[in-house]
Amino acid sequence: MENNYPDEKRILIEKSLSELFPSEDNYPQIIYKAMRHSLFSGGKRLRSVLSLSAAEILDYDIHKILPTACAIEYIHTYSLIHDDLPAIDNDKLRRGKPTCHIVFGEDIAILAGDALFAEAFYLISSRQEADSPEKIVKIIEELSDASGVRGMVGGQVVDIESTGKTIASSTLEFIHKNKTGRLISASVKVATILAGADEEKTKALLDYSSHLGLAFQIIDDVLDTAGETELMGKEAGSDERMLKSTYISIFGLEKAKIHAKEEIEKAKDSLSIFGERKQPLIEIADFVYKRSS
Repeated sequence: MENNYPDEKRILIEKSLSELFPSEDNYPQIIYKAMRHSLFSGGKRLRSVLSLSAAEILDYDIHKILPTACAIEYIHTYSLIHDDLPAIDNDKLRRGKPTCHIVFGEDIAILAGDALFAEAFYLISSRQEADSPEKIVKIIEELSDASGVRGMVGGQVVDIESTGKTIASSTLEFIHKNKTGRLISASVKVATILAGADEEKTKALLDYSSHLGLAFQIIDDVLDTAGETELMGKEAGSDERMLKSTYISIFGLEKAKIHAKEEIEKAKDSLSIFGERKQPLIEIADFVYKRSS
């Protein structure tokens, strides 16, 4: 990948996903095929790479966090399957491939998303090791909280309710911080839990992830307006087509780009206490700002 993205960590995630995820030969085959269709469709694996990078900064063996990092990919993929459904965003392409409901139908796509979400917590509870069972409970608590009404689902609901309406910038920020940013922050938080990070380091990493998550979604808004379908792997212009409230619709393209840059700089500034060890997360922030898909 371009822009100094830590590709070696993405490759490690891909390898671990292949080892940990059940074969599509399991019965009933169609649900496993649908789950695998979306889970193994490519992508940056940003959230799981963030988990590994945060663990690395905290001097925690990145191999020990792989089950949770892979579970985060299950959760993220479930959210994409459901987002793409006709009842929500009605997208036909994801990562350059037909979306799950296009290939398998809406009924199986819904169930594939449900199954991935459940499988994530099965993976953590059955495969994640820690020096105390309380840490496993905290990880499950963090990821379930980030995925539900206080996180992704809550942000998605407000996004749906805001469609076609003029909303305040504070409402838009709520949507982005919860629908997108909350799982990004949780991806970092789980590393601090397993590593037993102190309060100062945990706060620094959560500040970083909060700013990074907001920047990521602003840039998504920019790409939906100015990007190309072939490069993005999904249909450009879908936000405007669906009458979605975005940073572009409220602030305009140029101000949105400026805001994204400001959030990236705040993210990087949050890491000052880590000295030279911060470089992997700096590279991810730079990648997020410069990405084309």
